[in-house]
Amino acid sequence: MNMFYRSAAAPLCLGVVLLAMAGISACSKKDHKSSGGTTSDTTATGTELSAADEDSLKYLMYRNMQVDINDIGDNQDLPAYYWYKSVPTLDPHSSIYPNADTLLNVMRQYAINATTGNPYDKYSFLDRDSSISTELEDGKVEATKAVEGDFGIQVVFAADNNNDVHTLVEYADKNSPAGKAGLTRGTELISVNGITDFSSVTNRESVWNAFYSGNATVSLITQQFGSSVQSSITLSAAAYNINPILFDTIYNTTQGNVGYFVFYTFTNTYNSAGSPTLTKQLLDAEIGKLKSANINNLIVDLRNNGGGAVATAEYLDSALAPSSAAGKTMYWTTYNDKLNAAIGVSGNGDETKFPSSTGGLSLDHIFFIVNDGTASAAELTMNNLKPYMDVKLVGDTTYGKPVGFIGASLRAHRNGKEIYLADLYAINFETKNSLLQGGYFTGIVPDQLAQDYVDVPFGNADYDENLLDIFNYINTGRFTTNGRQVTPLQQSGRVKQSSLNTHIKSLRFNGMINFRAKQLK
Repeated sequence: MNMFYRSAAAPLCLGVVLLAMAGISACSKKDHKSSGGTTSDTTATGTELSAADEDSLKYLMYRNMQVDINDIGDNQDLPAYYWYKSVPTLDPHSSIYPNADTLLNVMRQYAINATTGNPYDKYSFLDRDSSISTELEDGKVEATKAVEGDFGIQVVFAADNNNDVHTLVEYADKNSPAGKAGLTRGTELISVNGITDFSSVTNRESVWNAFYSGNATVSLITQQFGSSVQSSITLSAAAYNINPILFDTIYNTTQGNVGYFVFYTFTNTYNSAGSPTLTKQLLDAEIGKLKSANINNLIVDLRNNGGGAVATAEYLDSALAPSSAAGKTMYWTTYNDKLNAAIGVSGNGDETKFPSSTGGLSLDHIFFIVNDGTASAAELTMNNLKPYMDVKLVGDTTYGKPVGFIGASLRAHRNGKEIYLADLYAINFETKNSLLQGGYFTGIVPDQLAQDYVDVPFGNADYDENLLDIFNYINTGRFTTNGRQVTPLQQSGRVKQSSLNTHIKSLRFNGMINFRAKQLK
């Protein structure tokens, strides 16, 4: 019998300013996989540079963030970093910074959020193998030097009411090796490379390494939700096209049809060549299904969606918004004061509008299921819709990231050759909706708190507490509070939240990137 476990855990007018970035950078690359949970997005990846190249990287990174976004040798005073004013003058060549990541971590500590007393910037990072652009902009997981693709699975540790630790699938991309093997949310991993005891930190770290350290294969014994049958499978890492929709269905209720789909990453709607991506095709098909079903309520499941391309957030908002939003302000974008002045941004910021016609849905309510892994472009999507329709959030407080990246590819020149160093993702802009609501650095608090039992499959309206609360609202006009009716199966899994995922690594990027600056070149 399955237990119910609680998870532990208008286009930018950047003009000449960004066009000149081609000399040291290529704008807009993708969201980064965090190696330390959602506490930081700063992680070095890829091969090590020589001492001379690492020194160049420190210099170019500091120049981009604090001195000159273009770095074309004319001593412009155009820093790219959103919080550049808070950072004192530093010597990027100093030996106290052994590498660029150390320097970046120091720079991130200076802008302090007065409300929390902590640094604003828990986001900026270096991507040293340039893998983000392919994954987010082109929607592909491709080969690296070490391994062909990945397994396409997010695993999580959870405890039952006896405090026994279990390993479960939080989600798996349908096109990935894990998805094709039938693994999905709620699948329990009884054994991972022979490890069956997940109570120790050492064993849990070994499990994470099995999935996320570039291994070519991983051997599993699995058990599906509601079944006692165990199966042995071996996953082989592979390249694949990302499918951001994990699950969808239509519920037929006494209050009309209710649509539901799970969207786990904001891969771009158009790739680097300007062609429509699989993401666009799937979103178009999904909206078509919802319209054909004549739904009057919609549930969008954004649990563990760390964000991605701004353009996809805009595309989804345009499809979901009511006709009354057509042609009106979707959101405002602001940069630091010097970039704002250079590119002519004033007042509320750079305005992005809804298109002249929206997607054609007519919704009484739109519900978003969220948790602490819901971030950035996912938060932007919800915030943009709030001024125009009844938006309800159910689940847990979101991650908190109302800021985003443009991206810069830093390169040095040696002996007449250009040498790639790293892609820099330092915070460049902040967004607010049409009512100037934003600033959710500590996350967006949901309208209704609900537990996330990670062994309950997507769409299970009998046992998913989030869905139970939403359907109660649809039927009665209020969320469930005290006295929620639960089955003995659910009660068996109502356990204390554990801190088992201290070394959690997100399969997909956490952040928000605007790729259109690249398209202006």
